[in-house]
Amino acid sequence: MPRVLVVGSANVDVTVALPRLPQPGETVTDGTLLVAHGGKGANQAVAARRLGAEVRLIGCVGDDASGREVRQALDGEGIGVDALLTTAAAATGTALIVVDAEGRNQIAVAPGANRALTPAHIDRRQADFAWAEVVVASLEVPLASARHALACARRHGALTILNPAPLPEGRLDCLDLADYATPNEGEAARLTGLTLTGLEDAAEVAAAVRARGAVHAVLTLGAAGAFADGPGGRLHAPGFPVTAIDTTGAGDAFNGALAVALARGGRLAEAVRFANAAAALACTRRGAQPSMPSRADVEGLLAG
Repeated sequence: MPRVLVVGSANVDVTVALPRLPQPGETVTDGTLLVAHGGKGANQAVAARRLGAEVRLIGCVGDDASGREVRQALDGEGIGVDALLTTAAAATGTALIVVDAEGRNQIAVAPGANRALTPAHIDRRQADFAWAEVVVASLEVPLASARHALACARRHGALTILNPAPLPEGRLDCLDLADYATPNEGEAARLTGLTLTGLEDAAEVAAAVRARGAVHAVLTLGAAGAFADGPGGRLHAPGFPVTAIDTTGAGDAFNGALAVALARGGRLAEAVRFANAAAALACTRRGAQPSMPSRADVEGLLAG
């Protein structure tokens, strides 16, 4: 089995589906509520596990009922949670999500315990980095911890994927530790200072991401799929047409799937297409972790 180590957040997601997104100061009613588990790290771990990888997660939850439920749910998926720290200093992270009838979302996060993950905790998990074939890090944990995780992965010879989300306000100083950087359109535009409105701008922006240190830039473009640039050249992998119900977690499905495909030794074109299919399927169901597809689902879409 492919071996994937994820370093990132674990949250509780409180999602309200509404006819449309509220304007500032506006209340929109007639919504429906879904409470589920989320957090970029945990979502990516669930995605990778359902797609056939052996997965471990390094993160932090609060010493509270939510934290215990998150740990139990991840363990139930078959994900290794020995490195999921528990802290009494903060509550388990929580995300408040609003989704409209077209699947678009607005997300506000109280990171809570996720901010308690330190480089020292990363250091205590060297055996996990030695075990991993691919290490995925995102930025709902402290930037110093994500950077340290990528450096540990490099020392142990693992491939590294940096999902630079959410993009910090200051300088992102760890792109040179990323074999694959996977920003979405907004993140890539902010990261490079360039305009990215679709496929026509993707080549220039991807080259600029690589110029900042990443070996490969893989830009996720929503319905347009993904654009990748690396030492082997450039490619565009079109998206899969689906009816989007909720786009929450689609990027996490993409990153988890990319990690699995790369750990299996797949070529980049195949890996990005596989990741596009996983992300598309995640958009067809409500919630983050509840929407992560199985390998059979993804293979069915690819075969169709």
